[in-house]
Amino acid sequence: MTDFPDFDSLRAAVGTEIGTGDWFEIDQSRIDGFAEATDDRQWIHVDAERAARGPYGATIAHGFLTLALLAPITQQLMSVGSARMAINYGLDKVRFISPVLVGSRVRGTVTLTSVTDVPGGVQAERTVTITAEGAEKPACVAVHLVRYLS
Repeated sequence: MTDFPDFDSLRAAVGTEIGTGDWFEIDQSRIDGFAEATDDRQWIHVDAERAARGPYGATIAHGFLTLALLAPITQQLMSVGSARMAINYGLDKVRFISPVLVGSRVRGTVTLTSVTDVPGGVQAERTVTITAEGAEKPACVAVHLVRYLS
C-alpha cells in the first residue's frame, strides 16, 4: 500500500508503477453472483455443461466482473491521505484482451499516468492491467479516472 500524504506527493509519482495487488479467486459462485446482480446470465458464464463444449472449455468471468475488480485492486494499492473523499470519475479506455476462465486467479497492476487539477482537488489517471495467473496476455487493461477531493 502506498499512501500519498498529499496531492503534491501524488503528482510526483506520475509515471510510476504503484504496485501489484493480491490475487482474487474467480470461482463459479463469484461469476454466478455477478450474473444475478446484473441480469447477465449468458450461458458462457453460468452453464458449466454447455460452456465445457464451447470455445474455452469452461465458463468464463464476465468482462464487467473483471473490470469491477478495479475498485478493490486500486484501494489495496494506494490512498491519498489528505483527500476527504475519492470519487470514481469513470474510464477512458477499456479492453478485454483475454478471457478469465472459472477457477483462475487474477490480480492487477496499477500505474499512475497523470494527475491534473480539478475544482476542489485533483484527478488521477491510472492504467490498471489485470492478469490471470499463467496467462500469456492480460485479461483487461483499463484507464481509470478517480477524483480526490480536499
